[in-house]
Amino acid sequence: MFGNGKSTPQAVVAVSPARGKPPEPTTLLTVVGDNARMQGKFDITDSIQIECEVGGEVNVGGKLVIGEKGVVNANVQTVDAIIMGHYEGNMVATGDVEITETGRVSGNIQTDSLVILKGGFFNGNVTKMTESASHQVLPIEEKLGTQRHAGDTRAERDERILRS
Repeated sequence: MFGNGKSTPQAVVAVSPARGKPPEPTTLLTVVGDNARMQGKFDITDSIQIECEVGGEVNVGGKLVIGEKGVVNANVQTVDAIIMGHYEGNMVATGDVEITETGRVSGNIQTDSLVILKGGFFNGNVTKMTESASHQVLPIEEKLGTQRHAGDTRAERDERILRS
């Protein structure tokens, strides 16, 4: 349909060296094509492996695998992601994101679990999904309810903290 690309469902076992054990086999829809380019909005209910160039918006209900030949320039929402190729964009993953030794990522990732293997490349920002306001970093004075006074020595400030 797109160049000489093929789209075939197949069972793939992706081994995650970071976890130390192979995960359960996952059936992946695989999109392959050395010269295939696809642009648009893609809603995939299961898992998908991409081995071509994809742009636009990708929503995956399972695992997104960007193969070594895959190039994805898109905003992505997925459960899990394994990036062995190139990814550029903003990603929201409710599960795990893994950048392998051949993976190259530029963009922002929102997830609770990010693993970058030795040799993997990441340039961007990571935001933890379950981050809440109760975990904000506060200066010691605010946290302990004390104020810092001009001219205080460290010993005087420590003494005041101990008294309060």
